[in-house]
Amino acid sequence: MFTGIIEELGRLVHIEQDRGNTHFTIEANMSSELKIDQSLAHDGCCLTVTHVDENKYEVTAIQETLSRTTLGNWKPNTMINLERCMKNDGRFDGHIVQGHVDCTAICEEVIEKDGSWEFFFKYDSSHITVEKGSITINGTSLTVVNSGENTFSVCIIPYTYEHTTFKFIKKGSYVNLEFDVLGKYIQKYLSKIES
Repeated sequence: MFTGIIEELGRLVHIEQDRGNTHFTIEANMSSELKIDQSLAHDGCCLTVTHVDENKYEVTAIQETLSRTTLGNWKPNTMINLERCMKNDGRFDGHIVQGHVDCTAICEEVIEKDGSWEFFFKYDSSHITVEKGSITINGTSLTVVNSGENTFSVCIIPYTYEHTTFKFIKKGSYVNLEFDVLGKYIQKYLSKIES
């Protein structure tokens, strides 16, 4: 489990194909603290550490992961939001994040708002957002500002902009979305009642 509070940016340094799997080697300051078998969120996608080597580590994505996330589009030097799993003795600063990406979304617009930024996204999924509800974008815990049918926006403060991959997101960029887990259960329950 994660909280959506990004610890640092990692840099993708090597990609290796192995049949349907893709091995990613990532350079990050936290590498020396990682252990094999540890869960780590990469742009919101939970992957298992399989190898650690000084300032680099390796993770593997299977075809299912590659088809449901933006990971299949990664190239060398891609910058990645990283978060280690939540400690059970720490503060819960974001919201409940599982590291299970529901779908991708496209950025339709970015508006600079005198010191902050509003990002507008569109997605193709039955999931819903609600105003002032939680959403995870590329692993970052955020609050929905405006919510429409398959669209929503979020506002980004300067700290988040500088310390996550939001500074690289432009109109036309694709991102990973994880919708609020409580909302997903409620939506599923209500759909069963209605049918």
